[in-house]
Amino acid sequence: MKKFNFRKVLDGLTAASPVGSSGGGSGSGAGGSVHPGGTAGAAGTPREEIQETLTSDYFQICKTVRHGFPYLPTALAFDPVQKILAIGTRTGAIRILGRPGVDCYCQHESGAAVLQLQFLINEGALVSACADDALHLWNLRQKRPAILHSLKFNRERITYCHLPFQSKWLYVGTERGNTHIVNIESFILSGYVIMWNKAIELSTKTHPGPVVHLSDSPRDEGKLLIGYENGTIVFWDLRSKRADLRAYYDEAIHSVAWHHEGKQFMCSHSDGSLTLWNLKSPNRPFQTTIPHGKVQRDGKKPESCKPILKVEYKTCKNSEPFVIFSGGLSYDKPCRRPSLTIMHGKAITVLEMDHPIVDFLTLCETPYPNEFQEPYAVVVLLEKDLIVVDLTQSNFPIFENPYPIDIHESPVTCTEYFADCPPDLIPVLYSVGAKHKKQGYSNKEWPISGGAWNLGAQTYPEIIITGHADGSVKFWDASAITLQMLYKLKTSKVFEKQKVGEGKATAEIVEEDPFAVQMMYWCPESRIFCVAGVSAYVIVYRFSKHEVNTEIASLEVRLQCEVEDIITPEPETNPPFPDASSQLPSLKSLSGSTNTVACEGTMKDSIPCLSVKARPVRMPPGYQADLVIQLVWVDGEPPQQITSLAVNSAYGLVAFGNCNGLAVVDFMQKTVLLSMGTLDLYGSSDPYQRQPRSPRKSRQFAAGLTELSDSPVSLELERCKSPTSDHVNGHCTSPTSQSCSSGKRLSSADVSRANRRGPGRPPFRKAQSAACMEISLPVTTEENRENSFSRSRSSSVSSIDRDSKEAITALYFMESFARKNDSAVSSCLWVGTGLGMVIILSLNLPASDDSRQSEPVMVSPSGTVLTLKGAVLTFACLDCMGTLTHQPYEVWRDPHSADDGDKTRKRKLVMHSPSSSQDMGDHQFAVICSEKQAKVFSLPSQTCLYVHNITETSFLLRADVVTLCNSVCLACFCANGHIMTLSLPSLRPLLDINYLPVTDMRIARTFCFTNEGQALYLSSPTEIQRLTYSQEMCDNLQDMLGDLFTPVETPEAQNRGFLKGLFGGSGQAFDREELFGEATAGKASRSLAQHIPGSGGIEGVRGAAGGVIGDLTRARIALDERGQKLGELDERTASMMASAEAFSKHAHEVMLKYKDKKWYQF
Repeated sequence: MKKFNFRKVLDGLTAASPVGSSGGGSGSGAGGSVHPGGTAGAAGTPREEIQETLTSDYFQICKTVRHGFPYLPTALAFDPVQKILAIGTRTGAIRILGRPGVDCYCQHESGAAVLQLQFLINEGALVSACADDALHLWNLRQKRPAILHSLKFNRERITYCHLPFQSKWLYVGTERGNTHIVNIESFILSGYVIMWNKAIELSTKTHPGPVVHLSDSPRDEGKLLIGYENGTIVFWDLRSKRADLRAYYDEAIHSVAWHHEGKQFMCSHSDGSLTLWNLKSPNRPFQTTIPHGKVQRDGKKPESCKPILKVEYKTCKNSEPFVIFSGGLSYDKPCRRPSLTIMHGKAITVLEMDHPIVDFLTLCETPYPNEFQEPYAVVVLLEKDLIVVDLTQSNFPIFENPYPIDIHESPVTCTEYFADCPPDLIPVLYSVGAKHKKQGYSNKEWPISGGAWNLGAQTYPEIIITGHADGSVKFWDASAITLQMLYKLKTSKVFEKQKVGEGKATAEIVEEDPFAVQMMYWCPESRIFCVAGVSAYVIVYRFSKHEVNTEIASLEVRLQCEVEDIITPEPETNPPFPDASSQLPSLKSLSGSTNTVACEGTMKDSIPCLSVKARPVRMPPGYQADLVIQLVWVDGEPPQQITSLAVNSAYGLVAFGNCNGLAVVDFMQKTVLLSMGTLDLYGSSDPYQRQPRSPRKSRQFAAGLTELSDSPVSLELERCKSPTSDHVNGHCTSPTSQSCSSGKRLSSADVSRANRRGPGRPPFRKAQSAACMEISLPVTTEENRENSFSRSRSSSVSSIDRDSKEAITALYFMESFARKNDSAVSSCLWVGTGLGMVIILSLNLPASDDSRQSEPVMVSPSGTVLTLKGAVLTFACLDCMGTLTHQPYEVWRDPHSADDGDKTRKRKLVMHSPSSSQDMGDHQFAVICSEKQAKVFSLPSQTCLYVHNITETSFLLRADVVTLCNSVCLACFCANGHIMTLSLPSLRPLLDINYLPVTDMRIARTFCFTNEGQALYLSSPTEIQRLTYSQEMCDNLQDMLGDLFTPVETPEAQNRGFLKGLFGGSGQAFDREELFGEATAGKASRSLAQHIPGSGGIEGVRGAAGGVIGDLTRARIALDERGQKLGELDERTASMMASAEAFSKHAHEVMLKYKDKKWYQF
């Protein structure tokens, strides 16, 4: 008992000075946070200490899996035996894909772009060539691939690589036109080099250009075809080290493809032509075609087209060969989309793509290049998509893609993550989503089917929700580190489409993406879903399994702060309330509909930004709009974007706030309960003693619009450092601050424009998606120490440069003690602001369920105000045992069920967490976290029991109270890249790792924590990165990941027949080892390339730690070490025996020498 009190006193004393200094004279109004130690004893006397089970041993951070389309792809490779696909990117990443669930992400440390990928077919290895002229060998026989060897070229740039099937010698072409040969096993350069000047004819006066193609002849592995950029083709005899033949074409070569018999090959060129060459007559091509060129009437050569970047020439046993190429379209059709052309016999099919083609590969039945290829599919890698075309059907349908690569179909603007949610949700969402599936896909199985994957030990359901710029919301099944689309909701369907040309007459505040989803709130138990859009609206959705045809209910809310509260040294110069128009807005009931447009020439007033559909709308099963709430224009000023959102199904209320104030709406009765400026929420409890000002007559403009102050430290500079403003590309786009600093003085025209727009209200800019935001930091002299978001500002209550508006930054419905003297919990709404203030509103709900639809709900300030440093981010409530208390909710029932009798109308409410006791006890803990600090208050006494100052120099971007291992903790993500967890309720630091540098706003806006130690963020505009901060999940991760390599027999080569074997070339007798080995070819120049051993061996053991492979690997290494030690022991023993023999011999000789001598003769 004493221990509990003593700790609280100590915590209170350590926290008293910062809290006290920032609290000033308003400490008593802040719920006793100035002297928490003094009241802790009284608060804690009748209680026992809560035993916290979480320790730092429970936490470790590691990335788990990456979902989505590889960002900025550059290269493609396929293993036809293992049936796995690899994609390289411009950022140095490699994604390896197999059957659904097999998805691996690896990253080159250098970050250099991947130029080319080559599988060692059926060997469980991959070679990557990067833009920094390094080759890397990846070991894929472990769940987390690692680099075994690297080879860095110093003097030459790599342009093309080729690894023949079942060969251990890799051909590497360079920019200088030379061809080097690398041993794949040792990753050492052979002394055998094909120099460009030896390959071309001596009479040639110009350099042939970089090597653009290398391939061995299917007929004879001892012959190498080298293609140079300028149109020169050399057929090189590796044995005799000379060119067998040379061919020239006057157009640049882009790619070369062999016929499987090895007698002819096809080239694609920069003028859109395809040339077919015969080895017997290399002087000129025996066939030249420009597939998309117009044939000239006078018999001249067809006009040239765009370059054909790649061609593949694949033969079939029972039909005409396939010629497949990308590019080559006519120049006279500039609007045509990128296309893939498939020529099969005389039929030419052009497949138009939505995005530019990066690369494509034809999948064939055999890995052997000298057999009929029998192509069955084409994998096409686009800049933003991956498609697979079925070649076995004449209409070339595409396969339905099982990977979640359409996350970025519309740019992601926000994310939410729910782990351990009700198990019935995933099947229900899938059932309503499956009805919208597209038709027309190939009926064949997805051909990229390699690897192995099992569910692993983790069984709880997980759901990820993504909001998008086009107003769509996607629900994903994220269980067991996979990702599968469940259901897509289009929120824009509740609004009328804006007709082109109406732009001037409409009230839109966002030019592009007016339906972009800004915030989402989901209650999985009641299935209530709520979105806030960028055009200042909120939509409440209910879930139903039945289709319905109904009108959409809509409300309009007038939420505008019409009073300025800038604190000036001479308050008497501006008497308060000089005219009636500037009075504080109190509860306003709203009038005006979507059609009340002011007459031309006057200001827009009481009109929303978008028009809700007035006619009945057909709503399919799934989420159906129940209510649309829109903020309206006020006196020519647009509504401000919504900064916080909360819904509660048990109360039937939705609350949302922005920089002007708070609105609370009853979505059951479809009425507005509260629409109030932030200042009014305080009532008499406002600790700031602000002086109301008329916005029309004030000589000063609101925060940051001008820089008219003559003080040494300008308001502008302070605004740049505000912890509640996000500077994106020089504009202030934070929902919690209205300062828009451009670092210049405003001209009179600018000032008048600013005045027209209204004080402190910048014009709306384009809604930026989280996927496309980049940070442009304000240039300040003192705050450039932090590399990401440097923003730091005093939280002093009496600060003279206090923001004129106080945004609502956090909302939370809970059963709580609203006032100090309360003896029982009641329904409350906790409101957090950008200035670190917490206001508790009391909710007076009708006592009986029957009267809920008829009697009004009363919302009133309780008078309780608590304070923290920095903008409030999150709330949570713990019961007297320290268990997380669930928010009240209504058990889901279908609003449109067929048997809608009296029984089904009765609402079933769950008022507190089932894990807590029947009686919630006489007290509870309120956990509040701001961007600077966390506090735990005891209720109803409102004593601050614990304070933890999380950061002084930076600020938090995200904080969530989460459950882990049947306990609870506070997880925080800081702008300086730190991920932290704190115990609850004592706020002991459990984890603090500098893990994720915040390089752009995308990470800041999409990072979120969830239960069971999971988190995610958007790592690129197209990819979701998931990570875990749980030690248990890190330990079990190996079992959950898929295997990339599975033992598969390499198919046998076809019987070539006696005559073919006799006359079909001497490919089988070719010994590369003899030709390229050190004994024959010698050593390569050391300065040409540097060998770098990789960490793949050690990583391989770590990577396979959980499986049988790991055990075997460890056993083998242990045996090797034991053998080595035994060998050393044998050597040492032999050495000791020899030494002993020598000593014995020497001693015997000494003895014989002195045997007969007397002592005096020595």
